[in-house]
Amino acid sequence: MRCKAAVTGIGMITPGGLTTEATWATVCQGQSVARTDPDLAGLPVDITCRVDGFDADAVHGRRLARRLDRFTHLALAAAQQAVRDAKLEPGAWNAPRVAVVLGVGGNSMNTYFREFEALSQGHPELVSPLALPRSVPNMAAAEVAIALGARGPNFTVASACASGATALAVAASMVTSGACDIALAGGAESGLARMTVTGFQQMHALSQRTDAPRLASRPFDVDRDGFVLAEGAAVLVLERPQHALRRGADQRALLGGHACTCDAYHPVVPHPEGIGVEHALRTALKESGLDSRDIGHVNAHGTSTPVGDTVEARALHRIFGPTPPPVTAPKSILGHSLGAAGAIEAALTVLTQQHQLIPPTANLHRQDPDWELDIVTQAPRAAAINAAVSNSFGFGGHNTVLVFVGE
Repeated sequence: MRCKAAVTGIGMITPGGLTTEATWATVCQGQSVARTDPDLAGLPVDITCRVDGFDADAVHGRRLARRLDRFTHLALAAAQQAVRDAKLEPGAWNAPRVAVVLGVGGNSMNTYFREFEALSQGHPELVSPLALPRSVPNMAAAEVAIALGARGPNFTVASACASGATALAVAASMVTSGACDIALAGGAESGLARMTVTGFQQMHALSQRTDAPRLASRPFDVDRDGFVLAEGAAVLVLERPQHALRRGADQRALLGGHACTCDAYHPVVPHPEGIGVEHALRTALKESGLDSRDIGHVNAHGTSTPVGDTVEARALHRIFGPTPPPVTAPKSILGHSLGAAGAIEAALTVLTQQHQLIPPTANLHRQDPDWELDIVTQAPRAAAINAAVSNSFGFGGHNTVLVFVGE
């Protein structure tokens, strides 16, 4: 196993809850949290999965909260949770050896819309001086570093909906290469602006089941018709196992292998034969030193789009044979949080291994008989899981696969 980084802390802010524990409880219940969104009133699609109950003023203080955009509010809160979970003390760590690598899929449309409105109405003096530093994607990682005093490598990864997973892959490489001792890695996104929703709607990527929000996202179901947009953040603390051992940290799991590939095929449509997905899966398994028979669970990308789910399912059959390991698709419950999704699902994969319990997929009634998978539904399933795979794919043909093994 050439790549090995210990996961010693997890922080999550999702539509399922404001903590890791709350999110885990929600996904284990197996019911979607999607609902009609008042902020989208009048649009053809007005359903989302929002993070409810998060008070940025209370969590970060009013002054700091005003300086930050929503995606950074979520990223910073998740990072602070992860650091506490890892029992790290920022004031005592070797700051130049602590990296921050976060995935963000895009800029903040809500901020830009407000500022563009002032400009278009002939009032440039009303444009906030915080407009740019508040909204550019790198500020999530930068603000985490400022708040926690992490002075090591710091940057943002953008690979669309694979961004959060790609950030974890990059951070793991940095940890194992010795570029840093500790990495805070994951993703954050709040892409629920009216422009973002309209853009996805015009592409026919969103579910049209606006009359039944909780039934809208249905990965791998024959009647799937698109995803439900969401927001959220997840940050994992990665360390070399020896470093974690020296400080007496609990190791939740090991990131044993990873791979990033590109279809090089189309801006938004995956390669119909899934060659990039398959290559990423095979490479990640090889990197981890494992065989496909060693994998006990797959956390699927599973967006609920007609083409995407088909490509992923067929790739799983080619890798794992006629009976792939049990699959779950968390977007059926939490929605699709774009650049944050891969990090959230990586965290859920770690928790699945820890609890030896696979959360169910919501709204799956009938699979396509051409590529049926063993998808967990209705209730969590106990399983012996020594190694698990988390898949993340994105526009541009980006594919990232993470392999987690038990500590």
